[in-house]
Amino acid sequence: MRVKHFFFAILIVAILTACGGKATEIAGPTVVPSNTPLPPPTMIPTLSTPLALLVVPIEMDKISSDLYQKTVYDLAQQSGFRFQVRNALTPVDLADPTLKVVIVLSSDPGLASLISTAPGVQFLAVNIPNLTAGGNLSVLAGDSQVDIPAFLAGYTAAMISDEYHIGMVIPQGDADAQRALLAFKNGMTYYCGLCRTFYISPFGYPQFIEIPADEDPARYGGYANVLINDKKVYTLYVYPSLANADFISYVGTQGVMLIGTSMPEPRPGGWVMTVRPDTVKAIQTAWPSLVAGQGGINVQSPLGLADVDPDLLSAGKLRLVQETLDALLAGRISTANP
Repeated sequence: MRVKHFFFAILIVAILTACGGKATEIAGPTVVPSNTPLPPPTMIPTLSTPLALLVVPIEMDKISSDLYQKTVYDLAQQSGFRFQVRNALTPVDLADPTLKVVIVLSSDPGLASLISTAPGVQFLAVNIPNLTAGGNLSVLAGDSQVDIPAFLAGYTAAMISDEYHIGMVIPQGDADAQRALLAFKNGMTYYCGLCRTFYISPFGYPQFIEIPADEDPARYGGYANVLINDKKVYTLYVYPSLANADFISYVGTQGVMLIGTSMPEPRPGGWVMTVRPDTVKAIQTAWPSLVAGQGGINVQSPLGLADVDPDLLSAGKLRLVQETLDALLAGRISTANP
């Protein structure tokens, strides 16, 4: 009996010990310090924040309009400016005391008079004719570099044409066109040196033909056909003043490749690439002067490549063309004596 009582007592003690034991501790998760930087503070514009206006014509295509808006918006944000877009500029806009910069891509006959009413605002007129830089007006004029596009066209045409069968159409009696023709020839020479061919040809290349100043534009196609059919030209560069849309579209049906400074719509057959002013880069270049209150500047657009057909100009060849353009713009290659 005593033994039973003894075991019963032990059982009671064991039960009480189990119930009153210390709880097992579970370790919490280890916190790893983070090195992620805090985001920079976002500028909160106020009514006193300087304002930049971009004026774009309502008829501008959406892709171009969006590109210009993003370009100026980014510049404004970087400079701590507010940004707004207009389709036209009015005296009410210019009355805003916070307005500091206006970039105008829309041709307006009354623009010159509006500019004079806001001497404290810096204006940049982009490709608007009959405006002269001065005072608070800076002008980004149409590109006047005829030699660099011609040199690059000659270089590229020689690169992609069998036996270097390339040619150029120029206006007769135009000194700038003659300078462009020399640059076109030098571009070919820069690419291939003596440009030795496998087959013997009765013609030397590049070939060219001149169109009289009084010729009907509807007859330009016949001049191009002389080069294409009689002189066996495979790639053609048309001087910008002759390159109307109808003429270029016609040449695009003749089985040749084309390089130009402005591509018409719809895209002509055989269009290789466009060598044109880079307006976006020009605006970015002019911006620091505008926000610093410096006006009266003639802004020169750098040149860029656009509308490249990868089936006619491969990625590797395009890289060489871009490197050559960069060297031309940097002055490392002379179009007159490369």
